[in-house]
Amino acid sequence: MDTTQVKNETAIRIPTAQPTEMKIEVVVVPVSDVDRAKRFYAALGWRLDMDITADDEYRVIQFTPPGSSCSVIFGRGVTAAAPGSAQGVHLIVSDIVAARAQLLSRGIEVSEPFYDAGGLFHHARREALTQGLQPQRNSYGSYASFRDPDGNAWVLQEITVRLTGELDGGPLKSVIGLQASLRRARAAAGAAVKSTAATRQPEGV
Repeated sequence: MDTTQVKNETAIRIPTAQPTEMKIEVVVVPVSDVDRAKRFYAALGWRLDMDITADDEYRVIQFTPPGSSCSVIFGRGVTAAAPGSAQGVHLIVSDIVAARAQLLSRGIEVSEPFYDAGGLFHHARREALTQGLQPQRNSYGSYASFRDPDGNAWVLQEITVRLTGELDGGPLKSVIGLQASLRRARAAAGAAVKSTAATRQPEGV
């Protein structure tokens, strides 16, 4: 047997083991004025984790949004990307109206809520978007956006129940499949609420 062929077949064999967990830890945001950016992200109400200066060319600032396991880093010497080039990082909220109102009360300029009439992830083109909350207030359906002083863009997205995927465990491949998954997720969430309420009822009721 050709040992070269055996080695090649071994090298391209697809592993069957469960993939190693890989969790998003940090989003690096390019800014031009570090202190101005620090004031902005503090005004959002995000937690300041560090502000360390090693020298005139290197400074690292880290903030973490409330409830997030992923943090944001900016500073000097931490990225070669152009200031303002971070676009479309999504911040997930359970109530977009309340989240938007809180940011406005902190002096942050936030867009009006909007949604994509197609029912999928929002288009990049503004003309494809509709102003207002998604009419059925479907999970994943309503958005609002804001920018930091450099133009880095953030998007609030309202998620109230998580998608369950296809029944066979595979990825969603159609709008019909997406809508069915949302219905299953809503039904599961409703059943969980009813079950919790039932267990809390006093005996004899």
